[in-house]
Amino acid sequence: MGGINEATEVARGISEQGFLVMTAAFFLVLSAMMMVACFKWFKSIITKSMEDYGESLKELIERTNDQNNMLSDISEGLRQETLLRLKVVISNAIDLSVEQVCRIIKDVREENNIDKKEQTKKKIHARVWNVQDERANGFNYFTYHGKKLSEFTNPKWGEWVADVVESEVYSDKVNNGRAYANVKQVYERIKHDFFNRLENGNDESNL
Repeated sequence: MGGINEATEVARGISEQGFLVMTAAFFLVLSAMMMVACFKWFKSIITKSMEDYGESLKELIERTNDQNNMLSDISEGLRQETLLRLKVVISNAIDLSVEQVCRIIKDVREENNIDKKEQTKKKIHARVWNVQDERANGFNYFTYHGKKLSEFTNPKWGEWVADVVESEVYSDKVNNGRAYANVKQVYERIKHDFFNRLENGNDESNL
């Protein structure tokens, strides 16, 4: 009788263990399927998010380009307006210099020591440079393309003006009208050179 009970217990154990193995196998398969499904789901979400991000980024780039074009147009307009205003300031300052230089010619003529040409030449240069430096100091209050306006001036301008002053001082015949016209002409040349240097990025003028 005892042998029969033992055999029954063994059979029952095998039966129960087989059921547990099958159950474990089922849950393993189910878990694997769920993991695959979850992976595909996450992959689809990530893919969709990347596609949406790509579209948004493309749209943002297009809008940025449009805004840059608009800002460029506005900037160009403002730059032209700024240049026109600066030209008015420059013209007014240079026109005042014409009167100052004409006064220099008159004063030097009336001095008794113009026979000493070398000393007179130094005096003319000093006075002309004083006028030029005073004007340049006024230009320091204005900027263009991030630079002080005085940085666009040309050191040669003083030589141009000094040559005209010296020529008028030592002219055989005093003619105030001619002196004014010659000084005005050299300052028109300076204006033209100044404007070219503003428009061409401070390149050296060939004038």
